[in-house]
Amino acid sequence: MSAALRLARVGLHLGYGLAVAAVVYPLAGRPLRLALKQRWSRQLLGMLGVRLQAPAIAPMPALLVANHVSWLDIFAINAASPAAFVCKADVREWPFIGWLCERGETVFMPRGSRSAAREAGDIVAARLRQGWQVAVFPEGTTSDGTRLLPFHGALLQGAIDADCPVQPLALCYLDEAGQPSAAAAYCGDTTLLQSLCRIAASPGLHIRLDVLPPIDGRGAERRALAAAAQAAIRHSLHGNGISATPAGPDGMAGGVRLAAA
Repeated sequence: MSAALRLARVGLHLGYGLAVAAVVYPLAGRPLRLALKQRWSRQLLGMLGVRLQAPAIAPMPALLVANHVSWLDIFAINAASPAAFVCKADVREWPFIGWLCERGETVFMPRGSRSAAREAGDIVAARLRQGWQVAVFPEGTTSDGTRLLPFHGALLQGAIDADCPVQPLALCYLDEAGQPSAAAAYCGDTTLLQSLCRIAASPGLHIRLDVLPPIDGRGAERRALAAAAQAAIRHSLHGNGISATPAGPDGMAGGVRLAAA
């Protein structure tokens, strides 16, 4: 299938998602909303020609913690196990996408505010106590997929407060030969449209999502918890042929900041 046809289908799929969020979501219970979110995400990956390799994620309240390479990470995780995500408040203002995220139970957090981080952590803890799965990207920004940025522990506080486990997830993008691919990396000056086009034009692109052993958050110290999750994810990425070298001292790798901690 040509990249242009894939992109056209994605545009129609976005319109379908907006209609479902506007008409069906207000009338549906949460189990149905989660099922719709999961199906929509799986369909999106299929339309882009992206295959997902992922084992089942246990349906228990947990803080899902993943490395961050692309905007596509969100839909890969939702396709495996639909969750509420934490992201920067700016996303709420994005045309169409912001509105859709808001209907999808996203926890928005203003950037650069300690009080906002605490408030977001309180919301995360409350959602976990209600039995939800909440997903965060503790690097706070995307990388090119070859390195891990420092994991910030502030949003992991929610798991500690709610006595819930942290579930590390390792995301890597592979080409049709099974080698690491940068096709989905969303960093630097790359625009969303450019990223979409590059993904749609990449034959055989697939996402490997490794579900790692959960880490007990009860009574943990958040920096130690963040370090343990980062170490588990780095080890998994090494096993998939990705060096995942630490970032430089400034902790930046030219990424697009989607979450803060």
